[in-house]
Amino acid sequence: MATELGKDRVGRVVGGLSGGVVYLALALFVVATAALAPSLLAQTTTPEESGRKLITTVKPEYPAALQHAQIGGLVRLSATVLANGTVSKVQIRGGNPVLAESAVNAVMKWRYAPGPATTNEEVTVKFTPR
Repeated sequence: MATELGKDRVGRVVGGLSGGVVYLALALFVVATAALAPSLLAQTTTPEESGRKLITTVKPEYPAALQHAQIGGLVRLSATVLANGTVSKVQIRGGNPVLAESAVNAVMKWRYAPGPATTNEEVTVKFTPR
């Protein structure tokens, strides 16, 4: 009986702790996504090596909540570039989802040198909190 009672206490403590961590993570995510306001520029953008020359870039907005919390990182994207150099589609390949949304919005405004056909360009956007 004592062993069963001990297991019950441990189960409740561990269950309560993991539930709290989940709620904390969810709360942080909600705060971060709600704060997608313009902020200080604190990141650089670099296209990967490819056949198309990058003509114009637009820096992504750094989500204020993530910058304030000193959360940064790399976002990997794949941009579909039309023959005329405009970006028609951007797919997220990896990175923080909140930062990725900002990176996608910026890369959609980029312009590449015209080429003979549509190409896919790999792009890495770096967010560095200051």
